[in-house]
Amino acid sequence: MPGILADLNPEKVFYYFEQISAIPRGSGNVKKIADYLCFFAKVRQLEWERDHANNVIIRKPATPGYEDAATVILQGHTDMVCAKTAESTHDFEKDGLDLRLEEGWISANGTTLGGDNGIAVAYGLAILASDDLDHPPLEVVFTSDEEIGLLGAKALDMSRLKGKFLLNLDSESEGILTVSCAGGSMTTVTLPFTRSFEQGKVSRITFSGLLGGHSGAEIHKGRANAAVLAGEFLGKWGGKVISAVGGSADNAIMSSLTLEVLGEGAEEAAKACEGEFRARYPEEKITLTVETLHENGGEVVSADLGGYLRKAPYGVQAESCEIEGLVQTSLNIGILETKESAFIATYSVRSSVEAEKTALNALVAEIATAFGGSAVTEGEYPAWEYRKKSPLRDLMVKVYEDSFGKEMKVEAIHAGLECGLFAGGIPGLDAVSFGPDMADIHTPAERLSVESVASTWRYLLSALAAMQDLREPEEEEEAAEEAPKKKGFLGLWNRRK
Repeated sequence: MPGILADLNPEKVFYYFEQISAIPRGSGNVKKIADYLCFFAKVRQLEWERDHANNVIIRKPATPGYEDAATVILQGHTDMVCAKTAESTHDFEKDGLDLRLEEGWISANGTTLGGDNGIAVAYGLAILASDDLDHPPLEVVFTSDEEIGLLGAKALDMSRLKGKFLLNLDSESEGILTVSCAGGSMTTVTLPFTRSFEQGKVSRITFSGLLGGHSGAEIHKGRANAAVLAGEFLGKWGGKVISAVGGSADNAIMSSLTLEVLGEGAEEAAKACEGEFRARYPEEKITLTVETLHENGGEVVSADLGGYLRKAPYGVQAESCEIEGLVQTSLNIGILETKESAFIATYSVRSSVEAEKTALNALVAEIATAFGGSAVTEGEYPAWEYRKKSPLRDLMVKVYEDSFGKEMKVEAIHAGLECGLFAGGIPGLDAVSFGPDMADIHTPAERLSVESVASTWRYLLSALAAMQDLREPEEEEEAAEEAPKKKGFLGLWNRRK
C-alpha cells in the first residue's frame, strides 16, 4: 500500500523518511532503528559496523573518477524528541508516527515528527541506495541518543573513521551553513521531601497551550515555560503541592505540566494567572485547567517547589556582543518529575564560553542547596570552534551560490551539534552543518518543508559531485579562533519573587 509521501520527490528520500517514521525511535529506544540500518546495509552488501551504543556506520566506495578524492563523512542522529499533545494517545515506545501532508509541509498527528533528525537518516539511506550518483568515498554515520546529551557521539570510537571532512545534516534552516556551535551539559536537580497528610480539597491543575520549542534554537524568543509558570502560580496562590509532572526532554522548552495540589481557591487563582500569562505571551494559548479530584485530603510534600522554581535561573543569561541576536549562555528546565521522596528537575545548560557554563551550573547547584537539594552535572559536550581555514566551507558556499544564484549565510549557533565531538576526536577535521527548513521542532507542531527537502537534496548531491578534487585538509598553523568575540557573563538570571 503506497505511503502518504509516495508521490513526493525526491522519491527515495521520502520513501526512507516514511520507512523510519514507522519505527519507534525516541531517545533511549533506538535498538530497532539500528537493527533496520544494519539490515539495510546487509541486503545491499555494503560494509557496515555497529557499536554497543547503537551507533551504525555504513561505508560506500567512491564512484568512478572519485577514487582519489578524500573520504567524506555524512552524519545525522537516529533518535527523536518524544512530545505529544495532551489529547494524544500515541505510545512512543511501540507506535509508529501518524504522518500528515498538508500545504507542502509534513507533520505528525498530535506528536513530534522526528524531522530532527530523521531527514538526515533519510538523506543518508537514499544516497547509499542509489547507484547513479557521483561522490567520493563515503562513511555514513548514524549516531544514537543525540537528544539526551549526544550520548551516541560520545561513545563512538572516532578512530574507526577515515574521513577528515564532515557534512552534518542536523540543521533546520535552508540556505544557512553552520560552522560553529555552543557547548553544553545536562544538570539534574534533586529536591528531597517528606510527606504528611492534611485535610482539604485536592485538585489537578493542567498547564497547556504553550508553544514550547528547541531550547537551543528558540530560547531567545522568550517563550513561556510551563515549570516557570507553575512556580509563579504557586507563589500567588499559596496552596500545597502533592506532585508535579511536566516535560519530556531537557532541551525542549516545557510546553505542558500537571500539578496535583491541596487547598482552597485554586480555580480563582488559576483563572487570574491564566489572564496574566496570556497577556504576557499573546502568541500562545496558555490554559490552566482545574479539576477537583476529591475533598478527602492528601499527602503533601515538605519541599518548597514553588519557591525553588521562582528563584532558579531560566532563559538567556548572556548574548554575544559581536553577532546580533546570538545567544551566548542560557539554560532551560525541560523535565520536572515527582519521585517517591524527591522532585527531579532536569536542565539543559548551554554556552560558547566554558567558564560561563561552569558558573551557571554552579549557580543552579547553589540555589538547589538553598532549598535543601543538590545538583549533578553530566553529559557535557564541547563547543565546536570556528575554523579559520576551511576548504570544505569554501566549497559548500560556492556550490550553493552556483546552484541557486544567491548568497549562503554562514553562521554560528547557540544550539548544540555533534560536530564538536567529531572535531575533538578526529584531528584536523573540517566540518559544516546544514539541512532543510523545519519549524517548531521538539513540539507536536513540528513540521518539515517538502520543497526545502528537495532543494537541500539537490544541494547535497551537487556538493558531493564537486568534491572530486577535495583533498585532506592541512592542519591550521594557529589554534582555531572563535567566530564571535564574546562579552562576559551578565548574570542576568530571572530570580522570580
